[in-house]
Amino acid sequence: MKIGIFGSNYQTGKQTSIKNLFDELKNRQAEIWVEEKFYDYLSKTFAFTPSVKGLINEDPFMLDMIFSLGGDGTFLRTAAWVGRQEIPVLGINMGRLGFLADNNTSELEEVVAEIVDGNYFLEEKNLLQLDCVLPFHGKYNYALNEIAVLKRDTSAMIAICASLNDVFLTEYLADGLIVSTPTGSTAYNLSVNGPIILPQCRNVVLSPVAPHSLNVRPLVIPDDYKISLKVEARSKNFLISLDGRSEVFPSGTELQIQKADFTIKVVKRQHHSFYDTLRKKLLWGTDIRENGK
Repeated sequence: MKIGIFGSNYQTGKQTSIKNLFDELKNRQAEIWVEEKFYDYLSKTFAFTPSVKGLINEDPFMLDMIFSLGGDGTFLRTAAWVGRQEIPVLGINMGRLGFLADNNTSELEEVVAEIVDGNYFLEEKNLLQLDCVLPFHGKYNYALNEIAVLKRDTSAMIAICASLNDVFLTEYLADGLIVSTPTGSTAYNLSVNGPIILPQCRNVVLSPVAPHSLNVRPLVIPDDYKISLKVEARSKNFLISLDGRSEVFPSGTELQIQKADFTIKVVKRQHHSFYDTLRKKLLWGTDIRENGK
């Protein structure tokens, strides 16, 4: 089995877990490939140079699966690199919260055994596609979590004129607007009181950021709708963020957002569920006062 390893350069204190993962894969006779920058990081920071089949420094790459080591940010960067290649991605949490990277380092032996034995399933995640007259400099104009339209720094609120399927919806006067997938509903969307959406739902959420009117609430729409936005800003420009990758655009820019024509395949273990993740990550059903006893 050909396994690719991607990671972040913020793994201080995780060297034991990383080494254990390589050992488990080697014991299972997996063919290991490592993203070049992550391999350099392991070599320089941990003096750890694992035996690998080769290094990944560009795409396309022929792999059966990719392990993303880190938090959700690392997972998003890995997914962007995978793009249309349809390679399944498994997230191993070495960050903090971890909704996408929802496998713990304490379970590495079980995780690797289940993967090699084929005891897993794939969850297909929809992405959002951004189109506008001005190109997104990062070239990859897709987002797995969300596309956020935001004011810059401490400037005045922006005006976002929104239409759905060419029918006018409203003008948002706010610090911004988040267009989120179900995958991203537990990310930025959640921090502005947007709803949590189950992965199986085929929806998109429009969630305003600090709206001028309290009557403006998050709106859930079908994911096959086309969203049109025209943004006006007193500061003459504003930010567009795709899963945290930000660019500055001039006031008056028109944006088109729709569902992408490909998906990201996320590896899920058979006995894990989204409900388990909600309970563990958001402490649902937990009385935090018990810790003070």
